[in-house]
Amino acid sequence: MLRKLKATGVSMGNKRRGRERLENCVSCGRMMPRDKAVQFSKRKHYTTDLKEDNITYTDFVDSYYCISCAKHRGIFEIKKRQAQQKRERGAYG
Repeated sequence: MLRKLKATGVSMGNKRRGRERLENCVSCGRMMPRDKAVQFSKRKHYTTDLKEDNITYTDFVDSYYCISCAKHRGIFEIKKRQAQQKRERGAYG
């Protein structure tokens, strides 16, 4: 089988066709497929705290949680609340 793949020019080394990439849970370290993980993005603020030129920088940090840790930390409720706020903002224009 390897010879056939080599002859057609298909490399199956790091491409992982047909499989989702594995992600680590931020809380417990469990490995799970990316489509099964719960993605939660936080907004981080960085400042220089200088008196003359105070520079602020905002960054979004994506974290992946397994189902059990997301349920334990209440991330599903947070995401539900965010979705409701987004729907209300869209309704009022």
